[in-house]
Parts: sequence; C-alpha cells; structure tokens
Amino acid sequence: MQYFSAQPSPLLAPYVKNYWAMENCLPQGKVYHHRIIPTGLPDLSFYLHNRPCISKTGKTFESPSTLTGQHKNYYNLSLTGQTTLFSVTFRPSGLAAFFPLPAKELFSLHVPLQQILATEVVRKMEDQLFEASTFVERVKIAEDFLIRLLRKNTNDYPGKRIMASIERVNKSTGHITVDQLAKEACYSRKQFERVFAAKAGISPGQFLRVVRFQHALHLGVGGYKQNLTQLSYHAGYYDQAHMINEFQKLSGLTPSEFFKNDCAPYSDYFGDMS
Repeated sequence: MQYFSAQPSPLLAPYVKNYWAMENCLPQGKVYHHRIIPTGLPDLSFYLHNRPCISKTGKTFESPSTLTGQHKNYYNLSLTGQTTLFSVTFRPSGLAAFFPLPAKELFSLHVPLQQILATEVVRKMEDQLFEASTFVERVKIAEDFLIRLLRKNTNDYPGKRIMASIERVNKSTGHITVDQLAKEACYSRKQFERVFAAKAGISPGQFLRVVRFQHALHLGVGGYKQNLTQLSYHAGYYDQAHMINEFQKLSGLTPSEFFKNDCAPYSDYFGDMS
C-alpha cells in the first residue's frame, strides 16, 4: 500500500487540513475491511478505480466523488481489487467555505458530489484526477478546483465566528462547555447550537465529544497507551471507565483493543495539526 499526503496552500489552509492519497491492489477475492471512526473532519473523496461499500449494508458508494459529512458513529468500509483514493480533508467548518448548503445536511451521510455541483464540473474534475500521473499533479488540480469554489463565496461572518469557536475548542482539547463557547461567540446557547451545526455539520456537544476522543488517541499514540489510568487522566475523562465507554461507543473497541490494532493508531484531528 502506498500513502501520500500534502498540506494546502496558505489561501486554503484556513479551510483545508490536508490532501492525502492511497493506492492499493488486493488479490482477486480478497476483501479489506477498514474501520472509520469519528474524526471531527469532513472530507471529499475521489475513488479513481474500485469504489468501497459500507460493510453493514453492502451498499457501494454511488459516485466516484463523494462528500462525507461529520459523523458520531463508527462504521466499516469494504475494499476489493484496485483502490486509488484521493481525498481532501477539510477543517471542521471548512465545507461551508466551498459548498452552497448547510453542512448539517451532510451529517452522517455520503453524498455524491454531483448532487451538489453541476454534473459537467464534477465530471471534468474526476477526469483530470484520473488522468493525472502523480500525487503532486492531483493536489494542484484539487487546489485550482477549490480556489474557484472559494472565490464564488461571499464574506461569511457567522462562519468566521464559528471558526474562532473551533480554535477555542482545539486549544482546550475539547474541555470547554457549550455555554462558554456560546458566550464567547456572542450568541445565546440556542443560536450558537443552530449556527454551529449549520457551519460545522455537527452539534457543538457532539463535536466536543469527538475532539476529546481524538485527543485521547493523540495522547495514546504519544506514549500513554500502556497505562490507561494515566491516559484517562491526561485526556480529561472522569475516570478510566468513562474513557473506555467513550472508546467503545465511538470506535467499537476498548482502548486496549484500539491501540493493539494492526494499523498504527493515529489521531486524524490532532495529528500533524497546524
């Protein structure tokens, strides 16, 4: 399996966390099951060869290009044959800068890009990515595409306030209350919950929970995974039982099971954070 990653240009950095790609070819008849956990980050994925299916339902992705919104539950993807994936990972409220719909409408969904943008625009993008021979070329194509979308957008003050709230969440590693975030953003709690969900695609309470979980993953990878008591303390959970319960709900695994996984555990949210 080959894996590539790159950072966005300064213009897109407030909205895009990174670009990444994966290429893999499984022997005929082999199936690879990949667990997807809540990351706090929506993404736009282009499957340039075989498309995955959701293991529980057996439903294959409808389109080569798919927007995946925020989600609060884990699920498994099944991959077969040749997989060439190119993905744009957005920052928590990044989708709102590019796409003309409330991000909350994508919650827990995989939506074909053609349902949001004109078919000819999407097909041109897919063709360009398929014909590109290197990851660097694909990043350039994605950057040009996103910059065009960004320039069509108007100034979004509510979005900027939510971006400031998310930065506050990041600094607190999720250990801040919704009421405090609302107060700092100069909203009532009800207003804040509505605007936050529209821009970030998830309720602030659910988002805080995911960020705390991702911070625990980050700390575990950083050296605390052998001592769950210390990990739960440094991750800010009430106790070890609370942390175990959160891991099971969000990943389907206990912390011990998660960190013993064959694939090296990694926090998508806090890993390589800038």
